[in-house]
Amino acid sequence: MQRGAGQGDPPQFDEVFRARLADLFAWRRDVRRFKPDLVEPSIIEALVRTAARGPSVGNSQPWRFVSVETPSARNVVLANFQACNAAALACYEGERAARYANLKLSGLREAPVHLAVFCDHATDAGAGLGRKTMPEMLDYSVVAAVHTLWLAARAEGLGVGWVSILDPVEVCRALAVPPAWKLVAYLCVGRPLEEHLDPELERHDWQAHIAENDQLHHR
Repeated sequence: MQRGAGQGDPPQFDEVFRARLADLFAWRRDVRRFKPDLVEPSIIEALVRTAARGPSVGNSQPWRFVSVETPSARNVVLANFQACNAAALACYEGERAARYANLKLSGLREAPVHLAVFCDHATDAGAGLGRKTMPEMLDYSVVAAVHTLWLAARAEGLGVGWVSILDPVEVCRALAVPPAWKLVAYLCVGRPLEEHLDPELERHDWQAHIAENDQLHHR
């Protein structure tokens, strides 16, 4: 049988590979503590190319990665985080507030690489397929790209931290992105200062793993 364009022999994923893949999933952590070591730009570029292999609704590929490099832009993002973090702390009381105040919730100061990831809601790619009924699928497609990058980075020995305590409107303004771009993720990337199998928020008694979320429901 003649093969069509893009066809080839599929790889065979054996038991050893599946075990290593399970390790990759288990050791993917939200990293907040980074070494100051620089990360080669070619590695970041390769990670973005890998992220672009993630699934997207209607093959729309709406992700837009912005490397935030200038001290002025980073300082604006850091100030944004500090203001939002103070506001979040004010929502808690008592012991929960004390725990929140002691958490390290970003690596913005230490991480050598900052990546802002946007969803381009004005993209014509995909011609709207699959998002007439669920337009939020564009944003979810960007999330899938972020997770793909996260795993690929871990395989390179890099850590990724997702900073969500930010005012997205202010980040868009600071980075002067097009109006149709929506901030989905602000990522800190670098070599982890420490390695832990358990998530940071479990280790510091913020939220334990919810066992029922491992269960499959049937209808």
